[in-house]
Amino acid sequence: MNKKILSILKKKNKSKIVCLTAYSKNIAKILDKYCDIVLVGDSMANVLYGLKDTHKIQMENIIQHTQSVKKGVKRSLLVVDMPKGSYKNKKLAKKNAKLIFKLTKCDAVKLESNNKNHIIIDELVKSNIPVMGHIGFTPQFKKKFKIEGDTKKKVKKLLDEARLIEKAGAFSIVLECIAPNAAKLITKNSRIPTIGIGSSSNCDGQILVTDDMLGMSGFYPKFVKKYALLNRVIEKAVKKYTRDVKQHKFPTKKNFLNGSKF
Repeated sequence: MNKKILSILKKKNKSKIVCLTAYSKNIAKILDKYCDIVLVGDSMANVLYGLKDTHKIQMENIIQHTQSVKKGVKRSLLVVDMPKGSYKNKKLAKKNAKLIFKLTKCDAVKLESNNKNHIIIDELVKSNIPVMGHIGFTPQFKKKFKIEGDTKKKVKKLLDEARLIEKAGAFSIVLECIAPNAAKLITKNSRIPTIGIGSSSNCDGQILVTDDMLGMSGFYPKFVKKYALLNRVIEKAVKKYTRDVKQHKFPTKKNFLNGSKF
């Protein structure tokens, strides 16, 4: 097993796992210093491409951005979202997962659960393809953004789903928008680490979309804490650049490539 994955597994019940998303080398290089896991998420559909959901992002988009991210990742575990439609059946899933690994040299792929594809996970793991699971609110399969696991019946369903994913061989599982008590129960009863997003501090680790926590995306649900307001920083810089150009303050002689002779 991948040494990085073993390291993640050893953190279960011992230390919190830190995860963030990246879509480019420059961001990945920064995250790699601090994160245990860097995820190339299909959230790029919303964050980079301005799409209303993640459904139309393509394999080529995922692969191209992962190739960039890989150049900035050395120590973190690099996980890649398999886009919607890329794992409809065992044969297709294996073909696409192998292509992602071949072209990106990533460490693992992530699949969202539809209550059935633990069978797909089992097939990939048997083919030596490490898989991260994902339950709760799964954007590829659910339209309504709401809390999951807020009744005993729903909690049991989520717990059963998590157990099937673990049994299939996933090394970890994302819990998205799951009620705190449900997240706590799933985490307690799972031998693999749980990574929460909007699922309380009861999980073994946490993940956020980097653009959200940096105040860049414009999408700020309650579970997102903004650690910076980069949109304001960028706007201030652009305004200054605009002013300098209009007032003939940029470029100056020191900005000329061939010096100030001509």
